Amino acid sequence: MRRTTLRTAVAVVTAGLTLTACGSDDGGGSGGGSGSDAATATSAEDFGGMDALIEAAQEEGELNVIALPPDWANYGEMLETFSEKYGIEINSASPDGSSQDELNAVESQRGQDRAPDVLDLGTAFARQAQAQDLLAPYKVETWEEIPENQKDPEGHWFNDYGGFISIGCNASVVETCPTTFAELLDPQYAGQVALNGDPTQAAAAFSGVWAASLANGGSLDDIGPGIDFFTQIKDAGNFNPVEITPATIQSGETPISIDWDYLNASFTETFAEEGVEWQVAVPSDGVFGSYYSQAISKFAPHPAAARLWQEFLYSDEGQNIWLAGGSRPVRLPDMEEAGTADAEALAALPEVEGDVEFPTDEQQTAAQAVVAERWNAEMSG
Repeated sequence: MRRTTLRTAVAVVTAGLTLTACGSDDGGGSGGGSGSDAATATSAEDFGGMDALIEAAQEEGELNVIALPPDWANYGEMLETFSEKYGIEINSASPDGSSQDELNAVESQRGQDRAPDVLDLGTAFARQAQAQDLLAPYKVETWEEIPENQKDPEGHWFNDYGGFISIGCNASVVETCPTTFAELLDPQYAGQVALNGDPTQAAAAFSGVWAASLANGGSLDDIGPGIDFFTQIKDAGNFNPVEITPATIQSGETPISIDWDYLNASFTETFAEEGVEWQVAVPSDGVFGSYYSQAISKFAPHPAAARLWQEFLYSDEGQNIWLAGGSRPVRLPDMEEAGTADAEALAALPEVEGDVEFPTDEQQTAAQAVVAERWNAEMSG
Protein backbone atom coordinates (compact mmCIF):
# COMPACT_ATOMS: atom_id res chain seq x y z
CA MET A 1 0.00 0.00 0.00
CA ARG A 2 1.09 3.55 -0.58
CA ARG A 3 -0.22 6.83 0.75
CA THR A 4 -1.68 8.94 -2.03
CA THR A 5 -2.43 12.63 -1.63
CA LEU A 6 -4.31 14.79 -4.10
CA ARG A 7 -1.01 16.22 -5.30
CA THR A 8 -1.29 13.55 -8.03
CA ALA A 9 -4.13 15.56 -9.53
CA VAL A 10 -2.09 18.59 -10.52
CA ALA A 11 -1.80 17.32 -14.09
CA VAL A 12 -5.54 16.96 -14.58
CA VAL A 13 -8.73 18.83 -13.77
CA THR A 14 -10.60 17.60 -10.71
CA ALA A 15 -14.33 17.50 -10.14
CA GLY A 16 -16.96 17.37 -7.43
CA LEU A 17 -20.44 18.54 -6.53
CA THR A 18 -22.14 20.10 -3.58
CA LEU A 19 -22.67 23.59 -2.14
CA THR A 20 -23.86 26.97 -3.54
CA ALA A 21 -25.48 30.28 -2.47
CA CYS A 22 -25.92 34.05 -3.13
CA GLY A 23 -26.33 37.63 -1.73
CA SER A 24 -27.59 41.23 -2.19
CA ASP A 25 -28.34 43.25 -5.32
CA ASP A 26 -25.80 46.00 -4.85
CA GLY A 27 -22.91 43.67 -3.98
CA GLY A 28 -22.54 44.86 -0.41
CA GLY A 29 -20.81 47.79 1.18
CA SER A 30 -17.50 49.54 0.89
CA GLY A 31 -14.27 49.22 2.76
CA GLY A 32 -10.52 49.05 2.44
CA GLY A 33 -7.49 51.23 2.83
CA SER A 34 -7.33 51.98 -0.89
CA GLY A 35 -10.88 53.36 -0.87
CA SER A 36 -12.04 50.77 -3.39
CA ASP A 37 -15.45 49.15 -3.09
CA ALA A 38 -15.11 45.91 -1.15
CA ALA A 39 -17.54 44.23 -3.52
CA THR A 40 -15.22 44.77 -6.47
CA ALA A 41 -11.89 44.09 -4.73
CA THR A 42 -10.03 41.27 -6.49
CA SER A 43 -7.18 40.96 -3.98
CA ALA A 44 -6.08 42.16 -0.55
CA GLU A 45 -3.97 44.76 -2.34
CA ASP A 46 -7.16 46.47 -3.47
CA PHE A 47 -7.86 47.17 0.21
CA GLY A 48 -4.36 48.48 0.79
CA GLY A 49 -3.13 45.21 2.30
CA MET A 50 -4.28 42.53 4.73
CA ASP A 51 -4.52 44.87 7.72
CA ALA A 52 -6.95 47.09 5.84
CA LEU A 53 -8.96 44.07 4.67
CA ILE A 54 -9.21 42.82 8.26
CA GLU A 55 -10.33 46.26 9.42
CA ALA A 56 -13.01 46.45 6.71
CA ALA A 57 -14.25 42.94 7.53
CA GLN A 58 -14.40 43.72 11.23
CA GLU A 59 -16.41 46.86 10.49
CA GLU A 60 -18.97 44.66 8.74
CA GLY A 61 -18.85 42.37 11.75
CA GLU A 62 -20.69 39.41 10.19
CA LEU A 63 -20.27 36.61 7.66
CA ASN A 64 -23.12 34.58 6.18
CA VAL A 65 -22.38 30.96 5.24
CA ILE A 66 -24.65 28.19 4.02
CA ALA A 67 -24.65 24.38 3.94
CA LEU A 68 -21.56 23.96 6.12
CA PRO A 69 -22.13 21.10 8.60
CA PRO A 70 -19.75 21.43 11.57
CA ASP A 71 -18.74 17.77 11.19
CA TRP A 72 -17.93 18.13 7.48
CA ALA A 73 -14.19 18.31 6.78
CA ASN A 74 -13.59 19.98 10.17
CA TYR A 75 -15.78 22.97 9.35
CA GLY A 76 -16.75 23.31 13.01
CA GLU A 77 -13.19 24.19 13.96
CA MET A 78 -12.75 26.32 10.83
CA LEU A 79 -15.80 28.46 11.60
CA GLU A 80 -15.00 28.80 15.30
CA THR A 81 -11.35 29.68 14.72
CA PHE A 82 -12.14 32.34 12.11
CA SER A 83 -14.83 33.91 14.27
CA GLU A 84 -12.60 34.07 17.37
CA LYS A 85 -9.52 35.19 15.45
CA TYR A 86 -11.20 38.19 13.83
CA GLY A 87 -14.15 38.87 16.13
CA ILE A 88 -16.64 38.34 13.30
CA GLU A 89 -20.02 36.75 13.94
CA ILE A 90 -20.85 33.86 11.62
CA ASN A 91 -24.45 33.24 10.57
CA SER A 92 -24.75 29.65 9.38
CA ALA A 93 -27.86 28.77 7.38
CA SER A 94 -29.11 25.30 6.40
CA PRO A 95 -26.02 23.39 7.59
CA ASP A 96 -27.39 20.15 6.13
CA GLY A 97 -28.50 21.71 2.84
CA SER A 98 -27.78 20.13 -0.52
CA SER A 99 -26.33 21.66 -3.64
CA GLN A 100 -29.75 22.25 -5.06
CA ASP A 101 -30.83 23.96 -1.84
CA GLU A 102 -27.96 26.37 -2.22
CA LEU A 103 -28.64 27.04 -5.87
CA ASN A 104 -32.21 27.84 -4.89
CA ALA A 105 -30.89 30.23 -2.23
CA VAL A 106 -28.83 32.05 -4.84
CA GLU A 107 -32.03 33.02 -6.59
CA SER A 108 -34.45 33.39 -3.71
CA GLN A 109 -32.26 35.39 -1.28
CA ARG A 110 -30.67 37.84 -3.67
CA GLY A 111 -30.89 41.34 -2.25
CA GLN A 112 -31.47 40.19 1.33
CA ASP A 113 -29.17 40.82 4.30
CA ARG A 114 -29.31 37.12 5.20
CA ALA A 115 -28.06 35.99 1.79
CA PRO A 116 -24.87 33.89 1.72
CA ASP A 117 -21.57 35.73 1.37
CA VAL A 118 -19.44 32.72 0.42
CA LEU A 119 -19.93 29.39 -1.31
CA ASP A 120 -18.46 25.92 -0.87
CA LEU A 121 -19.32 23.87 -3.94
CA GLY A 122 -18.17 21.30 -6.44
CA THR A 123 -16.43 22.26 -9.64
CA ALA A 124 -19.50 21.65 -11.79
CA PHE A 125 -21.64 23.94 -9.63
CA ALA A 126 -18.84 26.50 -9.47
CA ARG A 127 -18.75 26.68 -13.23
CA GLN A 128 -22.52 26.86 -13.36
CA ALA A 129 -22.57 29.74 -10.88
CA GLN A 130 -19.84 31.50 -12.87
CA ALA A 131 -21.82 31.08 -16.09
CA GLN A 132 -24.84 32.62 -14.34
CA ASP A 133 -22.68 35.61 -13.30
CA LEU A 134 -23.17 34.94 -9.60
CA LEU A 135 -19.53 34.99 -8.50
CA ALA A 136 -17.08 37.77 -7.67
CA PRO A 137 -13.47 37.19 -8.82
CA TYR A 138 -10.87 37.26 -6.06
CA LYS A 139 -7.30 36.00 -5.70
CA VAL A 140 -6.02 35.13 -2.23
CA GLU A 141 -2.45 35.93 -1.19
CA THR A 142 -1.44 32.27 -1.63
CA TRP A 143 -2.95 32.20 -5.14
CA GLU A 144 0.26 31.05 -6.83
CA GLU A 145 0.32 27.88 -4.70
CA ILE A 146 -3.05 26.76 -6.03
CA PRO A 147 -2.30 24.65 -9.15
CA GLU A 148 -3.46 26.21 -12.41
CA ASN A 149 -5.92 23.41 -13.13
CA GLN A 150 -7.49 23.80 -9.69
CA LYS A 151 -8.86 27.30 -10.22
CA ASP A 152 -10.56 29.68 -12.59
CA PRO A 153 -7.83 31.90 -14.06
CA GLU A 154 -9.72 35.05 -13.06
CA GLY A 155 -10.48 33.82 -9.53
CA HIS A 156 -14.21 33.22 -9.73
CA TRP A 157 -13.66 29.87 -7.96
CA PHE A 158 -10.70 27.89 -6.68
CA ASN A 159 -10.38 24.36 -5.30
CA ASP A 160 -9.64 23.99 -1.61
CA TYR A 161 -9.89 20.54 0.00
CA GLY A 162 -10.66 17.01 -1.14
CA GLY A 163 -10.43 13.30 -0.60
CA PHE A 164 -11.46 9.89 -1.86
CA ILE A 165 -14.69 7.92 -1.87
CA SER A 166 -14.62 5.35 0.93
CA ILE A 167 -16.73 2.68 2.60
CA GLY A 168 -17.43 3.29 6.27
CA CYS A 169 -18.76 0.41 8.37
CA ASN A 170 -20.26 0.09 11.84
CA ALA A 171 -18.38 -3.03 12.90
CA SER A 172 -20.45 -3.21 16.06
CA VAL A 173 -23.45 -4.07 13.88
CA VAL A 174 -21.88 -5.59 10.75
CA GLU A 175 -20.07 -8.88 11.34
CA THR A 176 -17.64 -8.58 8.42
CA CYS A 177 -17.08 -5.10 7.00
CA PRO A 178 -16.81 -4.73 3.20
CA THR A 179 -13.70 -3.11 1.76
CA THR A 180 -14.58 -3.24 -1.96
CA PHE A 181 -17.63 -2.36 -4.04
CA ALA A 182 -17.93 -5.96 -5.21
CA GLU A 183 -18.54 -7.12 -1.65
CA LEU A 184 -21.55 -4.84 -1.26
CA LEU A 185 -23.67 -7.30 -3.26
CA ASP A 186 -23.27 -9.93 -0.56
CA PRO A 187 -26.67 -10.90 0.95
CA GLN A 188 -25.28 -10.33 4.46
CA TYR A 189 -25.55 -6.57 3.81
CA ALA A 190 -29.32 -6.56 3.28
CA GLY A 191 -30.70 -3.05 3.76
CA GLN A 192 -27.38 -1.69 4.99
CA VAL A 193 -25.73 0.13 2.06
CA ALA A 194 -26.39 3.89 2.02
CA LEU A 195 -25.12 6.99 0.20
CA ASN A 196 -24.58 10.49 1.54
CA GLY A 197 -27.48 12.14 -0.27
CA ASP A 198 -29.08 12.01 -3.71
CA PRO A 199 -26.57 11.63 -6.59
CA THR A 200 -28.57 14.12 -8.67
CA GLN A 201 -28.01 16.80 -6.03
CA ALA A 202 -25.04 15.98 -3.80
CA ALA A 203 -21.37 15.59 -4.65
CA ALA A 204 -20.57 12.79 -2.24
CA ALA A 205 -23.38 10.58 -3.52
CA PHE A 206 -22.65 11.40 -7.17
CA SER A 207 -18.99 10.58 -6.67
CA GLY A 208 -19.96 7.33 -4.93
CA VAL A 209 -21.82 6.30 -8.09
CA TRP A 210 -18.81 7.20 -10.22
CA ALA A 211 -16.45 5.23 -8.00
CA ALA A 212 -18.81 2.26 -8.34
CA SER A 213 -18.65 2.68 -12.10
CA LEU A 214 -14.86 2.47 -12.06
CA ALA A 215 -15.18 -0.72 -9.99
CA ASN A 216 -17.55 -2.29 -12.51
CA GLY A 217 -16.01 -1.81 -15.92
CA GLY A 218 -16.93 1.84 -16.33
CA SER A 219 -14.62 4.78 -16.86
CA LEU A 220 -14.44 8.54 -16.57
CA ASP A 221 -16.25 8.57 -19.91
CA ASP A 222 -18.95 6.17 -18.75
CA ILE A 223 -20.67 6.49 -15.36
CA GLY A 224 -23.46 4.18 -16.48
CA PRO A 225 -22.05 1.00 -14.88
CA GLY A 226 -22.18 2.77 -11.53
CA ILE A 227 -25.92 3.28 -11.89
CA ASP A 228 -26.26 -0.32 -13.05
CA PHE A 229 -24.37 -1.42 -9.95
CA PHE A 230 -26.61 0.45 -7.53
CA THR A 231 -29.63 -0.95 -9.34
CA GLN A 232 -28.20 -4.39 -8.60
CA ILE A 233 -27.67 -3.34 -4.97
CA LYS A 234 -31.31 -2.27 -4.81
CA ASP A 235 -32.59 -5.44 -6.52
CA ALA A 236 -30.54 -7.54 -4.10
CA GLY A 237 -32.26 -5.78 -1.20
CA ASN A 238 -29.02 -4.25 0.05
CA PHE A 239 -29.62 -0.58 -0.81
CA ASN A 240 -30.86 1.68 1.96
CA PRO A 241 -32.41 4.96 0.65
CA VAL A 242 -32.08 6.70 4.02
CA GLU A 243 -29.58 9.55 3.84
CA ILE A 244 -26.71 8.85 6.19
CA THR A 245 -26.08 10.94 9.31
CA PRO A 246 -23.93 10.22 12.38
CA ALA A 247 -27.13 9.27 14.21
CA THR A 248 -28.31 6.77 11.59
CA ILE A 249 -24.84 5.22 11.39
CA GLN A 250 -24.42 4.90 15.14
CA SER A 251 -27.91 3.46 15.64
CA GLY A 252 -27.32 0.84 12.97
CA GLU A 253 -30.02 2.21 10.65
CA THR A 254 -27.40 2.89 7.95
CA PRO A 255 -24.39 0.86 9.12
CA ILE A 256 -22.53 0.98 5.77
CA SER A 257 -21.74 4.47 4.52
CA ILE A 258 -20.39 5.32 1.06
CA ASP A 259 -18.91 8.78 1.53
CA TRP A 260 -15.71 10.83 1.37
CA ASP A 261 -12.87 9.32 3.38
CA TYR A 262 -12.42 12.45 5.49
CA LEU A 263 -16.09 12.42 6.47
CA ASN A 264 -16.17 8.75 7.30
CA ALA A 265 -12.86 8.96 9.15
CA SER A 266 -14.08 11.92 11.20
CA PHE A 267 -16.56 9.63 13.00
CA THR A 268 -14.00 7.16 14.30
CA GLU A 269 -13.05 8.83 17.59
CA THR A 270 -16.56 10.05 18.41
CA PHE A 271 -18.12 6.66 17.77
CA ALA A 272 -15.43 4.93 19.84
CA GLU A 273 -16.41 7.08 22.81
CA GLU A 274 -19.94 5.71 22.41
CA GLY A 275 -18.72 2.13 22.20
CA VAL A 276 -19.13 1.85 18.43
CA GLU A 277 -16.32 0.32 16.36
CA TRP A 278 -16.08 2.23 13.08
CA GLN A 279 -13.94 1.04 10.16
CA VAL A 280 -13.07 3.01 7.01
CA ALA A 281 -11.61 1.67 3.76
CA VAL A 282 -10.92 3.30 0.39
CA PRO A 283 -12.06 0.55 -2.02
CA SER A 284 -9.21 -0.59 -4.24
CA ASP A 285 -11.61 -1.54 -7.04
CA GLY A 286 -13.01 1.98 -7.42
CA VAL A 287 -10.57 4.74 -6.44
CA PHE A 288 -12.16 8.13 -7.12
CA GLY A 289 -10.95 11.48 -5.81
CA SER A 290 -12.28 15.02 -5.91
CA TYR A 291 -11.89 18.55 -4.58
CA TYR A 292 -14.46 21.06 -3.42
CA SER A 293 -14.25 24.70 -4.50
CA GLN A 294 -14.63 28.03 -2.76
CA ALA A 295 -16.17 31.18 -4.21
CA ILE A 296 -17.53 34.59 -3.21
CA SER A 297 -21.04 35.67 -4.07
CA LYS A 298 -21.12 38.64 -6.42
CA PHE A 299 -23.99 39.94 -4.29
CA ALA A 300 -22.48 39.27 -0.84
CA PRO A 301 -23.96 41.55 1.84
CA HIS A 302 -20.60 41.39 3.67
CA PRO A 303 -18.05 41.56 0.81
CA ALA A 304 -14.99 42.35 2.94
CA ALA A 305 -15.69 39.54 5.41
CA ALA A 306 -16.24 37.20 2.46
CA ARG A 307 -12.78 38.00 1.13
CA LEU A 308 -11.14 37.69 4.53
CA TRP A 309 -12.79 34.26 4.91
CA GLN A 310 -11.11 33.11 1.70
CA GLU A 311 -7.74 34.45 2.84
CA PHE A 312 -8.11 32.47 6.07
CA LEU A 313 -9.13 29.24 4.31
CA TYR A 314 -6.04 29.35 2.08
CA SER A 315 -3.57 30.38 4.78
CA ASP A 316 -1.34 27.77 6.43
CA GLU A 317 -3.62 27.90 9.45
CA GLY A 318 -6.75 27.22 7.45
CA GLN A 319 -5.18 24.54 5.29
CA ASN A 320 -3.93 22.70 8.39
CA ILE A 321 -7.46 22.77 9.83
CA TRP A 322 -8.64 20.89 6.71
CA LEU A 323 -5.75 18.48 7.18
CA ALA A 324 -6.67 17.91 10.83
CA GLY A 325 -10.15 16.95 9.61
CA GLY A 326 -8.74 14.21 7.39
CA SER A 327 -9.08 16.00 4.06
CA ARG A 328 -6.28 16.93 1.70
CA PRO A 329 -5.83 20.72 1.29
CA VAL A 330 -5.01 22.02 -2.17
CA ARG A 331 -1.78 23.71 -0.99
CA LEU A 332 -0.51 20.54 0.71
CA PRO A 333 2.43 19.86 -1.66
CA ASP A 334 3.85 23.35 -1.14
CA MET A 335 3.24 23.20 2.59
CA GLU A 336 5.02 19.84 2.83
CA GLU A 337 7.96 21.29 0.96
CA ALA A 338 8.02 24.35 3.21
CA GLY A 339 7.61 22.25 6.35
CA THR A 340 4.40 24.03 7.39
CA ALA A 341 2.02 21.04 7.06
CA ASP A 342 0.87 19.41 10.32
CA ALA A 343 2.99 16.23 10.29
CA GLU A 344 0.77 14.33 12.73
CA ALA A 345 -2.40 15.10 10.77
CA LEU A 346 -0.65 14.21 7.51
CA ALA A 347 0.39 10.82 8.88
CA ALA A 348 -3.21 10.10 9.92
CA LEU A 349 -4.65 10.36 6.40
CA PRO A 350 -6.36 7.15 5.24
CA GLU A 351 -4.13 5.09 2.98
CA VAL A 352 -5.09 4.65 -0.66
CA GLU A 353 -4.17 1.70 -2.83
CA GLY A 354 -4.41 1.84 -6.62
CA ASP A 355 -4.48 4.52 -9.29
CA VAL A 356 -6.34 7.75 -8.64
CA GLU A 357 -9.07 8.77 -11.09
CA PHE A 358 -9.97 12.41 -11.78
CA PRO A 359 -12.50 13.49 -14.45
CA THR A 360 -12.20 16.49 -16.75
CA ASP A 361 -14.89 19.15 -16.86
CA GLU A 362 -16.32 17.64 -20.04
CA GLN A 363 -16.51 14.19 -18.45
CA GLN A 364 -18.09 15.71 -15.36
CA THR A 365 -20.82 17.44 -17.35
CA ALA A 366 -21.58 14.33 -19.36
CA ALA A 367 -21.75 12.15 -16.24
CA GLN A 368 -24.13 14.55 -14.51
CA ALA A 369 -26.47 14.40 -17.48
CA VAL A 370 -26.52 10.60 -17.36
CA VAL A 371 -27.21 10.51 -13.63
CA ALA A 372 -29.94 13.13 -13.94
CA GLU A 373 -31.63 11.09 -16.65
CA ARG A 374 -31.29 7.63 -15.15
CA TRP A 375 -30.92 7.66 -11.36
CA ASN A 376 -34.42 8.52 -10.13
CA ALA A 377 -36.11 6.58 -12.90
CA GLU A 378 -34.18 3.38 -12.20
CA MET A 379 -33.73 3.57 -8.46
CA SER A 380 -37.31 4.52 -7.62
CA GLY A 381 -38.90 1.96 -9.92
